[in-house]
Amino acid sequence: MICAGTIRQPFLNPAAHDAMTHAENSLTQEQIKHFAQRIEARKKLLLDEIRQVLARSSNEHQADLIGGAGDSGDLAAASLLRDITESEIIRDVGEVRDIAAAEQRLAAGQYGICIDCGSAIRYKRLDAYPTAKRCLACQERREKLQAPSPYTGR
Repeated sequence: MICAGTIRQPFLNPAAHDAMTHAENSLTQEQIKHFAQRIEARKKLLLDEIRQVLARSSNEHQADLIGGAGDSGDLAAASLLRDITESEIIRDVGEVRDIAAAEQRLAAGQYGICIDCGSAIRYKRLDAYPTAKRCLACQERREKLQAPSPYTGR
């Protein structure tokens, strides 16, 4: 029986988290600065891509209006391109949201700390995925138990 004031994390495997050494657990200020720079660079790239896709989409729409509609094959191809463009934008916006959340964690001094269990996120995971908000164990558990994000599929 659990008391009302007790916080229970039934899926947490303390042995898996405790297996990391202190060196694996902590990020240096230099490493945090490095990740912050990578995150900022990625954000700029994504925002530029979003602007370009929106501009291209707008130009294609204007060309469709000027040129008129072609045959049904042209209409199907145009529809497919619009769907792809929309999917690209949704994916990029989702990643920008992940970046904004990572920037908030950086500002709060919580970058590299799992939002679910409070353990350190390993350097290798952050190096591969700088906006990671969960340690590998918690992310794997989340993927097994919950539907993926509509933005990133994670």
